[in-house]
Amino acid sequence: WKKLYLAHHWPVTVCKMTANDCQDPPKYWTIHGLWPDKAEDCNRTWHFNVTEIKDLMSDMRHYWPDVLHSSLNRTQFWKHEWDKHGTCAATLEVLNSQKKYFGKALELYEHVDLNSCLLKAGIKPSSSYYKMTSIKEALTRFYGVMPKIQCLPPEEGEKAQTIGQIEFCFTKELQLRNCTALKGGSNAVQAPLKLGTEELSVCSDALPTYYPSEVQ
Repeated sequence: WKKLYLAHHWPVTVCKMTANDCQDPPKYWTIHGLWPDKAEDCNRTWHFNVTEIKDLMSDMRHYWPDVLHSSLNRTQFWKHEWDKHGTCAATLEVLNSQKKYFGKALELYEHVDLNSCLLKAGIKPSSSYYKMTSIKEALTRFYGVMPKIQCLPPEEGEKAQTIGQIEFCFTKELQLRNCTALKGGSNAVQAPLKLGTEELSVCSDALPTYYPSEVQ
């Protein structure tokens, strides 16, 4: 694999997407995962062991919660992320243990600091719409690179898309880089996030964009 995606998702949108027991989702961007762009050289026999990340637990619960399931002692989401992505990312020395993988993802999340960058740019959850181009401009101005932004397409009778996920790309040296649009990539990691019947896809520049403050 060539690059890593640090995916942030917006809990309010995630809770709109699927059958869940979301309760009072966080009103800040949380981590979805740290994903190599291809599932290669993955050690599928390396099982998740939550005791390896016990030192990270309070940060994990705060910044990387299982948004769809509200009980705090659920580790299913982290297990899934480790099994699917962490076991592949571990070919890099800085990510070659569960503690390093989850710890580094938390570090990158704090480094990117998406929540405060959006606020500084005056982009906050609201009942009015944003232009996708102005969200992109703000992010590019801040980071000097173009992240990948995903939305829920408009529901029947709606005209606006709903922002759901923002992914930042990193080189293997963990430097920010542009997320270039993939041309017909069929790799599983790049498939749209399917949650229930809804799925996220790359946001359209042409549609008004909703950044919801609560689950409707």
